[in-house]
Amino acid sequence: MPRIPSIRLEGLSKRFDGIVAADDISLEVKDGEYIVILGPTGAGKTTLLKMIAGLTPPDSGKIFVDGERVDNLPPEDRGMVYLSQTYALFRHMTVWDNTKFGPTVKDWDESKCDMLAREMLNLVRLYDRRTARPDELSGGMKQRNALARALATDVKILLLDEPLRALDARLRIELRYELARLTSDLGITALHVTHDQEIAMTMADKVAVLRKGRIEQLDRPEEIYDNPARPFICHFVGEANFFEGTVHSVSEDHSELEGEEYVLRARPTDLPRGSEACVGIKTENVRLLDGVVEGQNHIPAKVVRRLFLGRLVSIVIETDGGKMLHVKMPSSIGVKFRKGMEVTAHLEPSKCIIFPIPEKGLKEELEVE
Repeated sequence: MPRIPSIRLEGLSKRFDGIVAADDISLEVKDGEYIVILGPTGAGKTTLLKMIAGLTPPDSGKIFVDGERVDNLPPEDRGMVYLSQTYALFRHMTVWDNTKFGPTVKDWDESKCDMLAREMLNLVRLYDRRTARPDELSGGMKQRNALARALATDVKILLLDEPLRALDARLRIELRYELARLTSDLGITALHVTHDQEIAMTMADKVAVLRKGRIEQLDRPEEIYDNPARPFICHFVGEANFFEGTVHSVSEDHSELEGEEYVLRARPTDLPRGSEACVGIKTENVRLLDGVVEGQNHIPAKVVRRLFLGRLVSIVIETDGGKMLHVKMPSSIGVKFRKGMEVTAHLEPSKCIIFPIPEKGLKEELEVE
């Protein structure tokens, strides 16, 4: 059985006219892992992929594949395929010929080339358009053709730059499962960059959250979501509400944050009593109760806006102190809450995560560049 490659990055850095695109990035991708690099626009995701592919030279750092250094090799000798956002299809070739291009230039047997092209085009739902040229395709079709061509090369490392970006919602859902399954079945090690949290959560073995050229957290999707390392990740990977204050008490099984108008019980913390801190809680973990209900982690408020999202309802409430909180809940429950209603927001203590106040303040921490 052929060996599945691993990737190791050591201290990769890159600047463009003083702008930091990669800041001392170190990362290890194990054999056959599907790693999603998740981050906002401008975080450095594409630059990172291009450095690994050999299309952009790093200012410093090293790249290893299976323990062998490759950052001094040209792109064609690195044993990987980079699928860019621009598709890079040959305009004079049909969908079929574009898909067969990689195997053909490797001088593989014609029957194997045809078999690969047919399998990949069936996967991306383009076999019926195999005689069309790129200028006859929609943006989503071009992206699917580029994806089929990349997969047909039979390489063991796939570098994917927003490969599902131009697809409609239904096809995007179908293809993300197929792509994850196919890379696993073919023994492909994949690095996939996106700003789409749902893609990251559903496809990745591990997610690396990238911000301003730095990996802020690398972990399994459920850990990224449930145990974010800092407020930015808590808010970026699923919207969250935040409450600022000081650590009021600390015990083995919980902590308490004291603000001007509330004392909130939260998860345990290593922060000492009296520290400036904040509590973050995901919008779907805030439960709305009818009327004014007293009790721990209960905050009286009034509904100011409700937005129907299909299976979910997004509700904005205003506390008595003027703080706006965002709540998401199933439509079957949320439709009863109307503008002007008095409600109580219940914040489940086990879902309240306590963080130290970031050095530059909470507002700047939560900004998405």
